[in-house]
Amino acid sequence: MDRSPENVDFSGQLLIAMPGMGDMRFDRAVIFLCAHSEKGAMGLIVNKPSQDLSFADLVEQLSLPSEGGEVAAPIHFGGPVDHGRGFVLHSDDYSIDAATLGVKGGFGMTATIDILKDIATGHGPKAALLALGYAGWGPGQLEEEIQSNGWLLCDATSDIVFDQPNSEKWAASLRGLGVDPVTLSASAGHA
Repeated sequence: MDRSPENVDFSGQLLIAMPGMGDMRFDRAVIFLCAHSEKGAMGLIVNKPSQDLSFADLVEQLSLPSEGGEVAAPIHFGGPVDHGRGFVLHSDDYSIDAATLGVKGGFGMTATIDILKDIATGHGPKAALLALGYAGWGPGQLEEEIQSNGWLLCDATSDIVFDQPNSEKWAASLRGLGVDPVTLSASAGHA
């Protein structure tokens, strides 16, 4: 069986940025891959919180109904593409017909205002984070970046995506691979 990167579906995995990547937007980034195929890939950065917008602010700006309690759905910089568009990465206990993309490993991704309304009223998924923008790759681009030592891959877990503090997700992802973040080098050999 051919297991070369261009013949593997990485959906539902985490991309872990290697040191020395060169693009500061992805420095120590952990990206959840929502979709990956021969046509390209799409993912959401899950460890870079928005500094200027909270979910409560968003609820108010969109005039969404809410239950009045503290709404805890963190907002993240999802990536450099289409920052005005929001995506909710969530546990698979929630789905909207024809709007939710089911992702391997117990995750879903929904990009409609209905999920925001449900979260605001306490009827949303058990776990969720909102990402503004996304990271995208054209055909073969992600595979090339992986082969060039730009990224490591690991299985996504709900704990890393939703429960770890953002400042610890990068190191926790590496430890999940058995890699000590302190010993990680920005360069690697190629056989």
